[in-house]
Amino acid sequence: MLTNDPLEQWDRENFFHPSTHLAMHARGETPTRVISGAKGVYIQDRDGNHLLDAFAGLYCVNIGYGHTEIAEAIAKQAQELAYYHSYVGHGTEASITLSKMIMDRAPDHMSKVYFGLSGSDANETNIKLIWYYNNILGRPEKKKIISRWRGYHGSGLMTGSLTGLDLFHKKFDLPLAQVIHTEAPYYYRRQDPTMSEEQFSAHCAAELEALIEREGADTIAAFIGEPVLGTGGIVPPPAGYWEAIQTVLEKHDILLVADEVVTGFGRLGTMFGSEHYGLKPDLITIAKGLTSAYAPLSGSIVSDKMWKVLEQGTDENGPIGHGWTYSAHPICAAAGVANLKLLDDLGLVANAVRMGAYLNKSMQDALGKHINLGDVRGEGLLCAVELVKDQDTRMGFDPADKICPQIVANMLEQGVIARAMPQGDIIGFAPPFCITEAEIDKVVDVTAKAIAAVLG
Repeated sequence: MLTNDPLEQWDRENFFHPSTHLAMHARGETPTRVISGAKGVYIQDRDGNHLLDAFAGLYCVNIGYGHTEIAEAIAKQAQELAYYHSYVGHGTEASITLSKMIMDRAPDHMSKVYFGLSGSDANETNIKLIWYYNNILGRPEKKKIISRWRGYHGSGLMTGSLTGLDLFHKKFDLPLAQVIHTEAPYYYRRQDPTMSEEQFSAHCAAELEALIEREGADTIAAFIGEPVLGTGGIVPPPAGYWEAIQTVLEKHDILLVADEVVTGFGRLGTMFGSEHYGLKPDLITIAKGLTSAYAPLSGSIVSDKMWKVLEQGTDENGPIGHGWTYSAHPICAAAGVANLKLLDDLGLVANAVRMGAYLNKSMQDALGKHINLGDVRGEGLLCAVELVKDQDTRMGFDPADKICPQIVANMLEQGVIARAMPQGDIIGFAPPFCITEAEIDKVVDVTAKAIAAVLG
């Protein structure tokens, strides 16, 4: 710790941290960690600690830290044109170029991309567009949105409602009435352990169909889901899940929103998770991997089907009444252009495929015989380790024991950052795409040692 440095005091006195126990932090019971630099898969704090970031920030620094090409693109754009808005047809070379790069990579049936700054505001945009769409089609009652328990779609009013995690609802008067939730495709936690993956997928689809029948299909506008559940536990869908769900949605004329904030731009080994699982969404939400978090940028990719109706709406009603001041901000767009070029030039998506397979197999090999292992699961360069008190009953630990926070804290002491996922005894991993086998070996070794230290 640097002597006579006021940063920690300033932090506690002035900085409102997200997702933080505010009282404990203000009292000094939780640490202030000032990050000062980063390179590859490592970050460094001002005390000189080098930490292997096995969660890529918040699943977002996909290309890895310290790429000067992006920093140079940001600086060049700032020097030439730091800002101009994108209202009424204005654009910049960076924003127009990035739009084309995204659409060149998106599924063929998608049409245009609208830019925001975060996944939360992109999903807010999506909901407004869905409501506008149904109003233009003369269906003013078709407005409810179905989300899934354990899904994560942001922490705003509508997006926090879409999120299916208690922490984001409790004491915030959420979810709002327009949002209803259905069962999560969480195969490990299925009520009937005799079900095959295909049977559980059929069960999830039947539950969705029953919900639609209770609410009335003429009141339901859209279904939103992550291709792989992220913050809800890093849960890949069981076999046949998305095919079964899409069949129900098509039957009842319900739009599909694929929230690809985590899975977009290579995390699953394909450019989009929609491609990976055969989805045909009407809207795609993008953010994190779009710039690898070198600058804040998100997007709502709109399908041909929806775009035609949006055009019709402006012919009938004039310019669309939606916009953000910083939409398509040129500095952020320049970061996106440089990021997607590096993703291609360095072959990072292919590396994510190889390293993801290696990570998941290595984790299973290292932990498979541990008495408290419930599940090792993953897809692409995502991996989760779920721990249980009893393997036979799948009973978890008492949340008050904070088993996974203890394990993750022990891992941090050993120089590796993982994430204790909310709502369960789950350790999450989502490293940068540039990670190597040797670095994965370190992550797995430290995970095993930390579990042994806490659970024996």
